[in-house]
Amino acid sequence: MQVQQILKDKSDDGVVTVTPGSSVGDAAQVLAERRIGGVVISEDGQRPLGILSERDIVRALAAQGAGVLSLTCDDLMTRKLQVCTRDEDTNVVLARMTEGRFRHMPVVEDGMLVGIISIGDVVKAQIAELAMEKDALQGMIMGF
Repeated sequence: MQVQQILKDKSDDGVVTVTPGSSVGDAAQVLAERRIGGVVISEDGQRPLGILSERDIVRALAAQGAGVLSLTCDDLMTRKLQVCTRDEDTNVVLARMTEGRFRHMPVVEDGMLVGIISIGDVVKAQIAELAMEKDALQGMIMGF
């Protein structure tokens, strides 16, 4: 399965972005309101500069205290962004996410943000694919 299939199956609310100068507290509010685990940092909503996750915020809170909420997103974001394209195989993407120990990956084409997938999205798609294969094999065995 390719990443484009996951994007097709997701609701098309677009990718949630915040600007690099936004406060970490504001980004945390967006994460909570939207019930998402990561937000892409972008000046224009199209070119990703980094990503900020719940995990990033929690780790900074534990290390530095509540003052971290007044920092800007570009102070805390992951700058070495791992991205994929629509044409990439989900098994490859899942392996990269697992190896890198991160849960969100922006999907980029020609430097522009076209979506974002989570490790949960990939696992859900793989479970659905396995269920279809199981049903097809059972049908073949039973003569349907």
